[in-house]
Amino acid sequence: MSDRSRAIEGLALVATLTSVFGEIHPLCDQVVQNSHDASTKGMHGSHLVYVNDGSPVEENPWRHGKEGRTCTASAYGRRSVTRHVASYTAVQLASTVAVTRTLGYRVPVSALLTGAAINAITHGVIDRRDPLLWLAQKAGKTGYIKHATVVRKAGGEGTEYPAPVQDVSGPGTALMEIDQAVHRAVGVAAALVTAWITLRKGGRR
Repeated sequence: MSDRSRAIEGLALVATLTSVFGEIHPLCDQVVQNSHDASTKGMHGSHLVYVNDGSPVEENPWRHGKEGRTCTASAYGRRSVTRHVASYTAVQLASTVAVTRTLGYRVPVSALLTGAAINAITHGVIDRRDPLLWLAQKAGKTGYIKHATVVRKAGGEGTEYPAPVQDVSGPGTALMEIDQAVHRAVGVAAALVTAWITLRKGGRR
């Protein structure tokens, strides 16, 4: 294979992988991810919460048995983000294999797993929110985050938002936009690394 043909193959593969990573990402975040993990994956703190639902122990200290098992809020948040990253990675890997195989191209397993690892690890770190807030602060985006918030509508008693509440991190907020932007940028890097490993190992049609 000539250097020019190899370069064209690499560019095509990077473009394909970037497209798959970027377009599958919203599906994994907005459809595949369950609502509970979405709302609890950013939990932090040393206070105790119940393992089965993440509610603070201090709000209902009388649970016993399996219902009474506890952990810290930070541990609960890590569990939630781990479940989300696992489903995200599975769907992304399956989609990548489906697209490349349909087009008659085989990406080596080592390249697939490396790209998936880059996306998965960074996804977990970003979704824990504190690292993302730190990055946003360093980029001078604190004012943007404070300004671009949303107010969630009030619901009835027993709903997640029984009264109107200002949300700074969910859909429609600046932090969510920054979250998606960083994920997509990482996806480009993961696609580049995956393609580089593939070309080194000689991906085959």
